[in-house]
Amino acid sequence: MNTLALLGAALIGLSLGLTGAGGSIITLPVLVYLAGVAPKEAVGLSLFIVGAAALVGALQRIRGGGIHPKAALMFALSGMVGAAGGARLTPLVSPQALMIIFAALMLVVAVNMLIGKNDELSPAAECKPIRCLLAGLAVGVLTGFIGVGGGFLLVPALVKFAKLPLRQATGTSLAIIAFNSASGFLGHFGEAPPRWPLAFLFAGIAALGVLAGAALAKRLPVARLRQGFAVMVIATGAFVLWQNGVG
Repeated sequence: MNTLALLGAALIGLSLGLTGAGGSIITLPVLVYLAGVAPKEAVGLSLFIVGAAALVGALQRIRGGGIHPKAALMFALSGMVGAAGGARLTPLVSPQALMIIFAALMLVVAVNMLIGKNDELSPAAECKPIRCLLAGLAVGVLTGFIGVGGGFLLVPALVKFAKLPLRQATGTSLAIIAFNSASGFLGHFGEAPPRWPLAFLFAGIAALGVLAGAALAKRLPVARLRQGFAVMVIATGAFVLWQNGVG
């Protein structure tokens, strides 16, 4: 295993710990381009790695009241259903098409984060069942389809649909990611024999990164976290498009 791949695993966890997102969106490129895993095999591995790291982060946030239980439950229940269904869509597209769809989604979300509002003074949390269940279902489908935990979509969705403050949305997203990723991973299980040594190695390094990122996040302003994450996602998305002959 090369050093860049191991650094990528650490970055996955660090990003999850800092923003409640991002780890999932860079896991697939790290596995494909740095660890040499085939794209469709990497989808399942990505879900395992991100889910394990997110679980560690969620358990840490629970103690500090950083998770909204009702929102986490609503998004997780519908998200797990969506992830299981989304996993069935992955074999229907070519590896190149999968990576291009993934990169395009990265760029859309990153630009939205850069130009969108970042209001930490949100109104009182209000997770209405229908609204939150539908939002969780949509994120879950993408989770299973392209092998992302969905945090880069979950955090904005929790702020918009559940009215959570950004820092609480960050912690809540980690809990939802853990559930969604588990469901998506089980949906992909059996498509290819999992590389368990690689999966556990990456998951362990990412989990340590989550803990480090969470500690660092307490000292950084939310706006800077969002901006830094968005720039990283744009750079990664552009690289993936370039690798697949787009641009």
